[in-house]
Amino acid sequence: MSITSAPQGGLSGTLAANLICSASMLLWAAGLPAAQTLMPHVPPLLLAAARIGLSGLFLLPIWWLMDGRQAVFSAHWGKGCLIGGAGFAFGAYLMTVGQSMTGPVTVAVIAASMPVVGIAIEVLLDGRRLTAGLMLGGLLSLAGGFIVVTGAPGEAGIGLGLGALFCFGSVLAFTLGSRWAVTSFPDLTSIGRTTVTLAGAAICILVVALGSLVTGGAQPDWAALGWIDFGALIFYSVSGMAISQLLWIYAVGRLGIGLSSLHINTTPFYVMLIVFAFGGAWSWGQAGSAALVGLGVLIAQGLIPLPGPRKKQA
Repeated sequence: MSITSAPQGGLSGTLAANLICSASMLLWAAGLPAAQTLMPHVPPLLLAAARIGLSGLFLLPIWWLMDGRQAVFSAHWGKGCLIGGAGFAFGAYLMTVGQSMTGPVTVAVIAASMPVVGIAIEVLLDGRRLTAGLMLGGLLSLAGGFIVVTGAPGEAGIGLGLGALFCFGSVLAFTLGSRWAVTSFPDLTSIGRTTVTLAGAAICILVVALGSLVTGGAQPDWAALGWIDFGALIFYSVSGMAISQLLWIYAVGRLGIGLSSLHINTTPFYVMLIVFAFGGAWSWGQAGSAALVGLGVLIAQGLIPLPGPRKKQA
């Protein structure tokens, strides 16, 4: 199944799909400050397992109520575990390991390459035509992401090596997982696709996390966790993962992974916007980079047409 066709519903359908994708990025970004309160007390692997597990538990009863018992029981759960495990759980694990070996700047720069990875996958696997608008849109999104992370004051440079390779593997895994979540379940609704793959990811990463606990891995600092921290975990899981992923999978189904991934590099701007709303500083650099990404999104989808060669008059 190919997902490179034009979004359904013409211009209004394209606009709606882009707004939904933007909402997904906003919700994902909103969860990042909540994660900051948890990271000093919960090891990354256990935090990822708790986040994905709670996301699956939140979506499963909603899927049951919306699509019915038959849709849930007849779904290909084995395929969901495979895609969720290989794409989302393994991707999260690779990112955690990569960040521990490099640093946040390297992670952010490599994550900014997702639009290029998404477009390349569609060109190679789905036969998408590589137009001038698509290439320019991808480059603008990439530039916007690079400007944010490389222009951050006080940050170290980009570290290359095995850690960077792990980070790139994470981007590749998540991009492929998002594509497979749509193409492998053509008969499921967006919530069905999201739930079956997130549940699969939860099963895989929970097994790894339990194995880490049993073998003497890092333990949470239970004494330091309070009700605010548990509230942050629920928000990080439900809003920043479950609902965000649901909207993301819907957008991928409408726009394709290449065009949807162009929105990824607006995330730093949304984080800055949320921090600003709570009294933080405004960054014109991040606002400008978000505008650059937005311009790339519009050009890549032909909403801002590029000037073509003039036709000769007879």
